[in-house]
Amino acid sequence: MTLCLRFLAALSVLCVFTAPSFAETPDQQLTELMNESWQATLDAQPILASYLGESNNKDRLGRLDEQSHRDTANRLGRTLNALEEVDYQGLSEHNKVNYDVFRWMVQHERRQLDFNGRFLTFNTVVGWQTLFAQIAASTTFTTEQDYRDYTARLGDFGRYADENIELMRKGIETGYVQPCETLDGYEANISGFISANADTSLFFGPFRAIPDKYHDNVRSDLEERGRHAIETVVIPAYERYLKFYQNEYLPACRSDVGLSSIPGGQEYYEFLVDYFTTIDTDANTVHELGLAEVRRIEQEMESLIEKIGFDGDTAAFAEFLRSNPDFYTEDSDDFMRRIAAIAKKADGLLPQFFAYIPRSQYSLIQVPAAIAPKTPAAFYQPGAADLTRAGLFFVNVHDVGKRPLYELTALTAHEAVPGHHLQISVAQELTDLPKFRQQYYFYAYGEGWGLYAEQLALEMGLYETDYDRYGQLIFEMWRACRLVVDTGIHSKNWSRKRAIEFMIKHTALSAEAITTEVDRYITLPGQALAYKVGERELLRLRGRAEERLGSAFSLRDFHALILTTGAVPLDVLAEVVEKWIDEKLDVPD
Repeated sequence: MTLCLRFLAALSVLCVFTAPSFAETPDQQLTELMNESWQATLDAQPILASYLGESNNKDRLGRLDEQSHRDTANRLGRTLNALEEVDYQGLSEHNKVNYDVFRWMVQHERRQLDFNGRFLTFNTVVGWQTLFAQIAASTTFTTEQDYRDYTARLGDFGRYADENIELMRKGIETGYVQPCETLDGYEANISGFISANADTSLFFGPFRAIPDKYHDNVRSDLEERGRHAIETVVIPAYERYLKFYQNEYLPACRSDVGLSSIPGGQEYYEFLVDYFTTIDTDANTVHELGLAEVRRIEQEMESLIEKIGFDGDTAAFAEFLRSNPDFYTEDSDDFMRRIAAIAKKADGLLPQFFAYIPRSQYSLIQVPAAIAPKTPAAFYQPGAADLTRAGLFFVNVHDVGKRPLYELTALTAHEAVPGHHLQISVAQELTDLPKFRQQYYFYAYGEGWGLYAEQLALEMGLYETDYDRYGQLIFEMWRACRLVVDTGIHSKNWSRKRAIEFMIKHTALSAEAITTEVDRYITLPGQALAYKVGERELLRLRGRAEERLGSAFSLRDFHALILTTGAVPLDVLAEVVEKWIDEKLDVPD
């Protein structure tokens, strides 16, 4: 799960601020439109830009007021009108793909503004206040100006917090608030950032690490300005948010968990199904797909249990896995070392399976304790495109004694390599693509690749025991159950209790993990559908290529094609793969 990119995109919208002047040729016209539009997006979303490794506007935070919302909607509309003026048939084949991808992106971001989802400014995984808290980790501090820019952002946080609070007040007015059942203990995700003073605040971290190369008076000045901003702006803003959350928001939480219970919620959910899967489908179709996948994976689980020699069904085996202390460790350092060993082994195997390997590196880091209780098992944060900052593979060691060791290989394959780190790092190096295609997150492609990577790890020999392999099936079942539970909650009026019971019955996840997951699906509708839908399409395309190419098929080349295409909607990816196959077979257009 690429937490920052994915949820930042889920909590904000694409902003297109300018339409280019018409260029001489269709290709030039499209290129100018795409580049200017995406640059305007980065200018309007400085936090997003920082997460993407951009160096501009590091002293600012975005605006969230109503006028900015209206301006964005109008400008997105004008961009779509400008696209209609581009002669599609006059474009190069390369730019036809760019056109299709860009049009999908702008259409869906504009459509999203017609709903009230922006009032749901947080979910149980991440919120605006936790994203802001990760800015320091996403900032490269190499010059004195970097520290001053960071201080300027700290100084602007009060305004930014108040605009987010105002959005949440509008959510209360319209019914777009999170369900009561999911909010138990959520205030810790706010209070965890409130410290007694700046010196004990995580926001002061960059100032503690100012290099010795700076003169003492410069260091003192930077530290003092940072301390002042934290104590007079940041901490009070978090205190205001906590007070608002406890006194206004929490009493207004909604009783029904499904999005369809909110005015306009059913239509909004169907849009989210389309948005997160990037295919033409609907909630009911996805629900039935999930049920079919659950049945198929259960059969694989039963076969593996028989191989292991366990006397019992999948439910009994799941209880055995949950209760056997041999599958757990109480030592967080041991837990991290095990993951590091898996990651290093995977790194060494990459050349056998990938014809293109990116230069970017990644680090292994623990999820900050302040957000760990409500954060998933792991997530990936991309490095900087200019290689000045490595990617970060965050691992959650909160309550580590309840986190199964047999799941670590699948977890590492998904988040690091051959999963998100590989996928996103390749995209950052595709300088022949428009920048938006290097950076925009198409969920079904990205999360589909992550889940595909878990299965590819089997071919790579990363699962050393049958229990590790069963851990992979647990993860796959988990994603199949997501299709059922997410659609069940938001389009079929499932209760939270029913969703939890379904997950307990069909997965070997711990009860605590299942509750966390279900609350995620409730508070972030639709996103969980991307994984299985994307993985199934990647497997279908691989099978299609293997069948048509026969002995000419190269898995290394296929993977290079998928990754060097960059993130795209799945229907566009299918066209790219078919064209690649035709070219290898020398089939004329």
